[in-house]
Amino acid sequence: MGGPKRVTLNDVAAASGVSRATVSFVLNDDPRQTISAATRGRVREAAKELGYVPHGIARALREGTSRVVVLNLDRELEGNYSHSYVQGLDDELAAHDHVLLVRYGHSAAKATQQVLDAIVPRAVIRFGAAYLTGHALDDVGAGWNDGLAAHAALQIQYLADAGHRRIALALPDSDSPLIDVRRNFVRESAEKIGLEPLLPLVVPLSRPQGRAAVEAFLEAHGEVTAVAAFDDRVALSTLAALRDLGVEVPGRIAVIGFDDTEYGSLVTPALTTVRIDAEAHGRRAARAALGLDDAGLPSTPARVIVRESA
Repeated sequence: MGGPKRVTLNDVAAASGVSRATVSFVLNDDPRQTISAATRGRVREAAKELGYVPHGIARALREGTSRVVVLNLDRELEGNYSHSYVQGLDDELAAHDHVLLVRYGHSAAKATQQVLDAIVPRAVIRFGAAYLTGHALDDVGAGWNDGLAAHAALQIQYLADAGHRRIALALPDSDSPLIDVRRNFVRESAEKIGLEPLLPLVVPLSRPQGRAAVEAFLEAHGEVTAVAAFDDRVALSTLAALRDLGVEVPGRIAVIGFDDTEYGSLVTPALTTVRIDAEAHGRRAARAALGLDDAGLPSTPARVIVRESA
């Protein structure tokens, strides 16, 4: 027995009382056609009720590419920022009849090319590409306006406003491509507000190794009163090490995270962190991939989520 009959443009045309050509113009957002808002609404409602799905292969042959946008996302960059970015990217692409395909982790060049050859995507986006450049200081990716530079500055400024003058920058024990970029932004942020350069502290994920690293650091740098962490994972590892060492937080050492993962509020003391809503960044990336203007897409400024640790 065959599956359910596929809904066609003819079905949508019959249900909405217009021609097949009109349905095609409406569903493809053809800018050359003048069709009333009422008719457009009727066609889209009929397509939605019938469950019409465009024939991707036919459309790809006609347009030269599929209506798929590929996002390459390294797993180590996952967090609240990436989740909100993907949400915004997906929603904006869907609003323009495109589909998002997210590829996680590092992929070999051959495997990547096989995917691209199979689906002929409209665009390929590398998550964090603007962050990785480290020099586009005025854009919404790496910028001082609403990007990694601004977010790093917010974290350091919060500690400075609390009276901390000697601060450590806790980094992951990994080769994240963002480490060098982040360190550069932190250095510039500290210079702008008159702080001495932040002292690097590598905190391994292993609890015993993390404790040993933090203990050695504090013995060498007893003047440090606060830790700005690369992300919440590193901040939580630092908190665990300080707890094991019997160091009072925030009395002796204040700790602030970055990217507000769901675990920060569950520890004791609860983690103060920087929350970044990147939905607008994702929407802008979608419009850039489609060659559309990104005017009218407001950003939500990053903010410090104040809890107990700093």
